[in-house]
Amino acid sequence: MKKLVILGGGYGGMKILSELLPNNLPEDVTITLVDRVPYHCLKTEYYALAAGTISDKEIRVSFPEHARLEVVFGEVIGIDREEKNVLLKDAQPISYDDLVIGLGCEDKYHGVPGADQYTYSIQSIGKSRETYSVLNNLPPGSVVGIVGAGLSGVELASELSESRDDLQIKLFDRGKHILSAFPDRLSKYVENWFVKHNVEIINNSNITKIEENTLYNHDKSITCDVIVWTAGIQANKVIREMEGEKDSSGRMVLTPQHFLPNDEHVFVLGDCASLPHAPSAQLAEGQAEQIVEVLKKRWNGEELPDSFPPIKLKGVLGSLGKKHGFAMLADRPLTGRVARLLKSGVLWMYKFHNG
Repeated sequence: MKKLVILGGGYGGMKILSELLPNNLPEDVTITLVDRVPYHCLKTEYYALAAGTISDKEIRVSFPEHARLEVVFGEVIGIDREEKNVLLKDAQPISYDDLVIGLGCEDKYHGVPGADQYTYSIQSIGKSRETYSVLNNLPPGSVVGIVGAGLSGVELASELSESRDDLQIKLFDRGKHILSAFPDRLSKYVENWFVKHNVEIINNSNITKIEENTLYNHDKSITCDVIVWTAGIQANKVIREMEGEKDSSGRMVLTPQHFLPNDEHVFVLGDCASLPHAPSAQLAEGQAEQIVEVLKKRWNGEELPDSFPPIKLKGVLGSLGKKHGFAMLADRPLTGRVARLLKSGVLWMYKFHNG
């Protein structure tokens, strides 16, 4: 029997399972899925869990069940490529014939002293739960600093402002205006929404140090009761410590078939892979489809494709609380209630098709 091992039950890992199960897995292949939690988590909704506007159960999806699928609950600490083993914390190694590494990302602190020690995160479900507990136990009038005004920071700030309108929320952004990668019309819409909802945007910020309950913007201290970090990501530590060529974010450089240049049996997926686009659920799913095609050809003894067409992304959807949102669809900006309805609809469809 050939053994396919998938590390990480995120969007990419789930897509591989849905492409192979229940009827497209060869009779001589088994799958082992390894994850830290025993269910798939909707990471795009962690901001709402942290803000307290949805329950934990709403962002959990069960892994599929199949006679030749084994789900292992554990933490991956390394890969022994010579012995073809996955190393787990406090557990026996897992052998593989083909390996897909989709372990996701971690916060990137850009060398800011104290950032890893004194800030909260929404990069995992466990950390999002912790952030929820801290934010929702704050007394009225408390100050929350959110460092980073990308998609995650904007969604968290807006959701929290609706959930706890008694809080003072400060959103720190390095650019001249938030969401600077988007058209001005969209950025101004989001900024105006924050003005109406009493969220303070601090543009041109440069966080130089963080201490307990204090952050330093251009070396000027600002007292905060809680500080949440949403100012960048990097590949999982396991990938960062693996040998091989990586990009500036620690993501692994791959062949066009998505495996390591010196090991065709180790694929890297999603946030851990160096790809032309910024990491996203869409990108991970598109990559997963191509990895499955490579695996099927290999299992059938067929020649592997030399390359694949570029992965097409449908756009970006963002929320501003429960009633408003913003989107980029086919390079066209969209704002307001329709954008928010689109995001809710996409989430509903995803949950429907994944059980």
